[in-house]
Amino acid sequence: MRVLVTGASGLLGGATAAAIVAAGNETVTFQRRPSGVVGVSDLLGSVTDPADVARAVRGADAVVHLAAKVSLAGDPAEFEAVNVGGTRALLDAARAAGVGRFVFVSSPSVAHTGGSIAGDDALPADPFRTRGDYARSKAIAERLALAADVAGFAVVVVRPHLVWGPGDTQLVGRIVERARAGRLPLLGHGAALIDTTYVDNAASAIAAALERAVEVHGNSYVVTNGEPRPVADILAGICLASGVAPPAWRVPAGLARAAGGLIEAVWRVRPGRDEPPMTRFLAEQLSTSHWFDQRRTRADLRWSPAVSIDEGLRRLAESAG
Repeated sequence: MRVLVTGASGLLGGATAAAIVAAGNETVTFQRRPSGVVGVSDLLGSVTDPADVARAVRGADAVVHLAAKVSLAGDPAEFEAVNVGGTRALLDAARAAGVGRFVFVSSPSVAHTGGSIAGDDALPADPFRTRGDYARSKAIAERLALAADVAGFAVVVVRPHLVWGPGDTQLVGRIVERARAGRLPLLGHGAALIDTTYVDNAASAIAAALERAVEVHGNSYVVTNGEPRPVADILAGICLASGVAPPAWRVPAGLARAAGGLIEAVWRVRPGRDEPPMTRFLAEQLSTSHWFDQRRTRADLRWSPAVSIDEGLRRLAESAG
């Protein structure tokens, strides 16, 4: 196939494009800066520009859409323009260009409403009850994508959960930066079980969804390593692999949630130069369980993770020198 991959300059997008190349597909990437992925043709542009989008999808057999605004805070209009408007533009252009397969990369946060998740499958995206502008905009975009699924235009949604690996500036970068500055507490006892996903596993799952799109279209799949661990263990593992001390101080979970809500309110009025130190969504993610049933994902996609958490941490430590 000739496959268009958006957002390939990011960690997961680059790994996904490389996996699709390795599967023998002609691969074109589309993002605002060069992807750096070997074996692809880069197209530079924005998903918010209809002319750029029309040019990008021309001649494609399939689209894998990862480009998004990912942040704990920011202008709500920007989340709407990139995550919702960009997805709508790609869907419309892809159908007009005769594309047959569309894989939308979403997030489990689209169905997270604040409580614990213990062994759930992919629950429906809920833009009305989910937390924060990122999750809300991704939930709306996921609904748009699934609504576009028709005969001849096979849409599949993949929701990788907490993706990490060497070179990660999102999860790993934030954890390490805050730990180094002494701003990374454990919320409660740090015992909440959470799933994470090593980047190579997330990329191979997305590539599997592309291959299986015609058979499994119209479905959403959560993807994880399937190795839930206490949040304290995950944070400690990433910190130690990156050469920084793990968090050693604790904050009551209820206090962190209240503080996160207050900080978010202040940030909307007077945003800082960086992301807020705490949000209600982040406090909930660090203090509640969120692990998922992977049986349907693995059976339908005919996929299983190849890199364990321990092996991923070893690779992370190796990359950190």
